[in-house]
Formats: sequence, C-alpha cells, structure tokens
Amino acid sequence: MPPSRRPTQRDIAELAGVSITTVSHVVNGTRPVAPATRAAVLDAIASTGYTGDVIARSLVTGGTRSIGVAISLLANPYFATLIQAIEREAAASGYTVLLSDTHDTVETEQDVVRALRARRVEGVLLTPVPGDAGVQAELSAMGTPTVLVDRLSPKGQHDQVGAENIQATSALTEHLSARGHRRIGLVSGAEGLATSDERTLGYRLGLGRSGLPWNAELVACGHSERRGGAAALARLIDLPDPVTAVVVANDAMMVGVLHEARRRGLRIGTDLAVAGYDDPEWADLVDPPLTTMAQPVAEIGRSAVRLLLSRLRDPHRPPETVRLPPALRHRGSCGCPE
Repeated sequence: MPPSRRPTQRDIAELAGVSITTVSHVVNGTRPVAPATRAAVLDAIASTGYTGDVIARSLVTGGTRSIGVAISLLANPYFATLIQAIEREAAASGYTVLLSDTHDTVETEQDVVRALRARRVEGVLLTPVPGDAGVQAELSAMGTPTVLVDRLSPKGQHDQVGAENIQATSALTEHLSARGHRRIGLVSGAEGLATSDERTLGYRLGLGRSGLPWNAELVACGHSERRGGAAALARLIDLPDPVTAVVVANDAMMVGVLHEARRRGLRIGTDLAVAGYDDPEWADLVDPPLTTMAQPVAEIGRSAVRLLLSRLRDPHRPPETVRLPPALRHRGSCGCPE
C-alpha cells in the first residue's frame, strides 16, 4: 500500500482474507464474529493503522461514539484525576472523549461548546462558568444531552453530579468550634458559583450548630484563586478582633492563605487553625499537614459519564442530580494531634 494512501476496509478485508461486510461487523460491533476471524481482522487493522471514518460512519449510524468535555482547566486543579476517570469510563463503553478548556469565561465556554457540537459529539459534560445561563439554554434548545459536573444548578434542568458541599463545610466549621474557636472565618469562593454559595451556607449552618452567631465580617471572598485567598486572610487577620481559625473553600485559595500566614509569621495549627475544602496532592506534604474535605473526584467523573450514557439511552427520563459525599482527612493544621 502506498504510504500516502489511507487504508480502507477493503484493504483490511484482503489482508485478513474475509469479506468487507465481516470487517464492518468487527469494526462497528454490529454482529458477533468467530474469534479466529475477529483476531485476523484485528491483526490486519493493527498492521495497517486503519482508523475508519468516524464522521462518515456517523451519517449511517446517527452517532460518533464521542462525548465532549468543557471544563476550565485553570479553575479545577484536580482536572487530571477527573479527566482520567471520565476517559476510562467512556472507553469502557466504546466512547472517545474530546476535551476543551473554557478558561472559566462565558464567551470561551460558548465557543468551545459550539465547536464540540460541530464535531458531532453525542453529548456534553460541562462544568459551567458563572453567568452561563445562555449556554445551558442553547444546549437544551438544541437537544444536546448534557451533564453538569461539579458546579450544579438549583434549577435541575440537566442531569448533574458533584460533591455534597453544605454538610461537608458545616462539619469543618463544627470541628474548629469543637477545638474552642469562637472567631472562625471563611475564605469563600468566587461569587456566582453554586459551589461558593453552598459552602458559604454550610459554614453558616456549622456556626448555628455550634451555637455561634453569624457575622458577615468574618466572611472574605477569595475569588477562587491564590492571590484572592491571601488578600482574604489578610482582611480577616487585620480585623480589630481577628479570627483564630479559618475555613478555606478551595485549594487554590488555600495556597494564598498559607503564603499570607507565613508572611506574617503565623504558625498554622498554633496561631491559626486552618481547614479546607478540597484535598490537593500536597496537603500532607506541608507542615503541618492540612485538615481537608476530600472530594470523590474520580467517582464524580465516572458518575458523569454514566449519567450521560443513561440519557442517550433514555432521552425522556426526568433529570437526575447526584451528590457524592466528601471524606474528612484529619491532619494537623486544625490544631489537633494527627
């Protein structure tokens, strides 16, 4: 075969000594084929590098066996674990994954979602950016099966899966209160995110359960990023009656909090108790190690794919919301012995 020519099913059939129809059944899984015959076809495919024509096949079958993932890589430090779980779960069902970075802006999200639709993906896994109601409405209007991941919508118009935020953040706040802290601050995430609102609500719930009053001055927005986390802690420490403990709503802000504490000469776990939502890989490498709520990131990814495939099989079923519980990683930053 000339190196410039793309191998075809006819080439595979000739190499394997079978009919083109048999090759088609092996490639598309449309009919059982004898093991020996299937092995011969697969050997021929491996030797030629045959990939088929996904778009052409989609015109016949009505599907490309691909799903799109639109997520902000910068705003989701755990994206590698999430994407790995999504790809493995999708591959187990014969689907490929197309990944696009939204950069956490509505304009980019709209562009990448439209690009994924143009690639004829059968469905989309979406981590929505703040204020993207128009993008979600467009997906609904176009009938694109969609699963929201991590950042969930209270409207429940789409299938969605994420970690439980309210009870988990309440538990962190109650834990700090049980250590005797009465001035517990919150470094909250970016405004407009469902996760930020839920974790703030959980913090408030934890205060109430601990018999502590709500005080708005003890909440400082860290805008879900490192520098914002540092500025938020500075504000809480500079109060006339500073906080003695702080709940940090994500790990990007936690980096800023730790840097600001070190800049001020504060000893974590002694001068300032710290507990965070998210469990970065380095959480047990800092001194003292961080007490955190670890999201079940891999299970979120697997569940997202399952929800999407279930939607593809049954387009008319009611939307489903799945909340997965985080796990407390109790270490030394809260002031407790490890």
